[in-house]
Amino acid sequence: MDEQTEKRKRLDWVTFSISGGLLVLFVIAAILNQNLVGQWINDSFSFTAKYFGAYWQVLLLVMFVIGLILAFSKYGKVRLGKLDKPENSNFRWIALILCTLLASGGVFWAAAGPMYHFLTTPPLFQGIEEGTMTAAFPAMAQSYFHWGFTAWASLGTLTTIVLMYAHYHKGYPLKPRTFLYPMFGEKIFKNSVLGSFADIVSIIATAAGTIGPIGFLGLQVGYGLEAVFGIPNTLTTQALIIIFLAVIASISAATGVERGIQWLSRINVGLVVILMVAMLILGPTMFIIDLFLGSEAFYLQNFLSMSLYRVDQAWLGSWTIFFWGWFIGYGPMMAMFISRISRGRTIRELIIAVSIIAPIVSNIWFTVVGGSGIFYEMEQPGAIGTALNESGMPAAVMAIMNQIPLGIVLAVGFIIVSVIFVATTADSMSYTVAVTLSGTDEPNRLTRVFWALMFGVVAVALLAIGEETVGMLQNFIVVTAAPVSLLLLPSLWDAPRIAKKLAKEQKIVKKE
Repeated sequence: MDEQTEKRKRLDWVTFSISGGLLVLFVIAAILNQNLVGQWINDSFSFTAKYFGAYWQVLLLVMFVIGLILAFSKYGKVRLGKLDKPENSNFRWIALILCTLLASGGVFWAAAGPMYHFLTTPPLFQGIEEGTMTAAFPAMAQSYFHWGFTAWASLGTLTTIVLMYAHYHKGYPLKPRTFLYPMFGEKIFKNSVLGSFADIVSIIATAAGTIGPIGFLGLQVGYGLEAVFGIPNTLTTQALIIIFLAVIASISAATGVERGIQWLSRINVGLVVILMVAMLILGPTMFIIDLFLGSEAFYLQNFLSMSLYRVDQAWLGSWTIFFWGWFIGYGPMMAMFISRISRGRTIRELIIAVSIIAPIVSNIWFTVVGGSGIFYEMEQPGAIGTALNESGMPAAVMAIMNQIPLGIVLAVGFIIVSVIFVATTADSMSYTVAVTLSGTDEPNRLTRVFWALMFGVVAVALLAIGEETVGMLQNFIVVTAAPVSLLLLPSLWDAPRIAKKLAKEQKIVKKE
């Protein structure tokens, strides 16, 4: 092993200490004065949503459009990662992609998101009567939008092209600071304050976005276990659930992408397919099919309007800007993870898988779960909505299961899927944090395990302080997304430039 490779395998203790220390500091501050921390985060959230919201909306839309143009142009044939054929089969590859973003919140929002929009029509579609069949289409379309094409495009299309070129073709570390390599050159890797800041803010954003779903999982599974088996939904139960999840995630992260992470993802996608088919057969089958087709058409028809809607600022802050901040915060680490699993793929395959196939699969999942909820709410007003409004997102899932034949079996299935889903996010994100700290795509095993356990411990600590602190940390990812979004911006012009350069090297286009 040469000296340069040895250097990259060394832990970046400055980044490690600052990012880990800030997480610990957040917990301590929440213990000392929860209200003050909450107020600071809310004020920062409002500021970020107000001054970065429009920029994020344009950024994600343009990122999606440029990705499509590259995919369906001659540059789509460019192969990334210096391999002639892909390392992973199509199913394994797409399973790994799906289980990262969808797991981080799709489990919780699939039931709640469509129902919220069904009970209160989004402002863009004011005039459509709430709670009616006509309202079902914009309700589903709005959920598709928040978990759709632009959301996925921000997580691993243009940014992945830049990273894969810098890492696999040029030999630079697999770190968030590498996004800036085309702009700043090699100096971004040499004791660069800007480079360290890019790495630190990306780790903190990822930690906030991962710990939030882990905490919510403790609440959701705790609620589910009480509803199905009568096990008291106490802090002890929630803590045991999170510790169990953290242990699974650590084992998976320790065994690496090829074994644990890939195995968990494949199991999870298989279980989700079984659960979806069961719900489709046992639930309102034709209603779900009709709703999916009609809502997909409504989504495509209103895609541009939803992308650039700027009228109701309060609603945007609670919904679109919140989600965009969340996904942007995840952006660097997701791009790193997708870079790691996509060697040998063409630009066309990458864009189609991440920006088109993954969103459509998400839409089907949302329609089966959320569409079932809409159907039962229309049949019996309050059947799902009352539970959602009184007890939150976990109650909505259980309320839907109560309406379906064999609902107890499906509820248990949903609990299992929820745990594995969030475990796949925790293991893949702990892996990418470890990659950031070491600069190599085979980071130290102890570092991977440390971060998986750290996510779990912080989630338990926040739940012990109060359930609302989990939401506070979740909102904090939107604050960290402001600098992260500036980190992603250069990919809009760097990715096409890199695609053109590689196309010449691979003789896809003639050299001028």
